[in-house]
Amino acid sequence: MHQILIADDHPLFRAALRAAATEAIPGVGIHEADSLESVLQTLDAQPDIELLLLDLHMPGNHGLAGLASIRAQHPVVAVMVVSANDDPLIVRRALDFGAAGFLPKSSGLDDLNAAISTILNCGQWLPESIRATVLRTRSSNSDADMASKLSSLSPQQFRVLRMVADGLLNKQIADRLNVQERTVKAHVSAIFERLGVRNRTQAGIVLRELELTDPGRVPMMQGQARP
Repeated sequence: MHQILIADDHPLFRAALRAAATEAIPGVGIHEADSLESVLQTLDAQPDIELLLLDLHMPGNHGLAGLASIRAQHPVVAVMVVSANDDPLIVRRALDFGAAGFLPKSSGLDDLNAAISTILNCGQWLPESIRATVLRTRSSNSDADMASKLSSLSPQQFRVLRMVADGLLNKQIADRLNVQERTVKAHVSAIFERLGVRNRTQAGIVLRELELTDPGRVPMMQGQARP
């Protein structure tokens, strides 16, 4: 029986995706997560999971950085990005960071079925509407380089990096992780070395450059009519 993890912080969308996946693949085992932390915990606890349906905009994900972290820590799990943002450049970058496919959140059951089946059979899935454009889009050497660097971080180092990017001091990070401050200092030094940065500001910039705008959460301009 296939095992799938649905990762999205909207309960209603998770429920809709669960229902659609169950209809598309009868008997599939489905797990759920609502943050990057819970994704990693679930993958650690459930080694039989074959496919992750991932929302790039979940808490803790930092856009493409979370995808790179997941791929590094669980390389045998295929990841399909499920997003409302179908900008071909964003899709190309997601592929560069290890995604096996991309599915728009507006997709119907037929596309979901085809996407899951294709990726479970070790293929790559892209919607026909953007496939040609995505495949023509040039990959970024800097993205590939940063994906490799982020993949070298341990789960704990990635947690420390997120907190550094949020502006926390070593003592604050140590308190949150329940470790000694010297342990955090060692992690920070290792992070700087592996990412090729010199200070906390540069480390934070690494994550901010990988963050993506979620079109579903952009506030409407004043006076703009609701659809």
